[in-house]
Amino acid sequence: MKESEIEDFIRAQTILAPASLVPEIALYLATEVTPLWHMTEERLKGGDLPPPYWAFAWPGGQGLARYALDHPHEFEGKRVLDFAAGCGIAAIAAIKAGAKSALAADIDPLAQTASRLNAAKNGISMDVSGGIDFGKAFTRADVILAGDVCYQQAMSAEVLRWLYLSLAKGVRVLLADPGRAYAPCDNLKEIARYEVPTSRDLEDRDSRTVIIGELRLPE
Repeated sequence: MKESEIEDFIRAQTILAPASLVPEIALYLATEVTPLWHMTEERLKGGDLPPPYWAFAWPGGQGLARYALDHPHEFEGKRVLDFAAGCGIAAIAAIKAGAKSALAADIDPLAQTASRLNAAKNGISMDVSGGIDFGKAFTRADVILAGDVCYQQAMSAEVLRWLYLSLAKGVRVLLADPGRAYAPCDNLKEIARYEVPTSRDLEDRDSRTVIIGELRLPE
């Protein structure tokens, strides 16, 4: 699909609404999960695209966004990477908090387009990109924000190796964990905690407790 067709698809299948924990930020969000899942599969057959995670403000991303807006002094003038950005909420919040720049990175082309549309709706400018090279530290950012990336064992191990590489080069890493199985609990210093309303279409409960942790190198 062309970029303009993807934009039209996103607008047609979502509504513009505030995030539950971060009402300062409006996003193109799905109102129902299953119909969008099916619609994505039908409309984008053959494109080898992941499910439409971009259409939901996940608890981890909301927690990071809330933290950024509540602690602008930690982001002012910084270069920020929003890793596995989805809808781009954390990157948008970082810019609103005074970051010098923000990059929303996601392997899903629809997530990249959604991030651009969401940024524009919030009146901010940020960069968007695809995948990240996990083989080397990411040093083009002062802060990496990673929301809810530890829900699958193999992926979590790969991502954490990369985050530790970046941390060792002096990059600050903030990880939001809504209680997933593979978060590095022993190496996270809790700096904030939020109760994030969610949907039973996405989670097994009506809210998730999200811990914002600063990643530390293993001893």
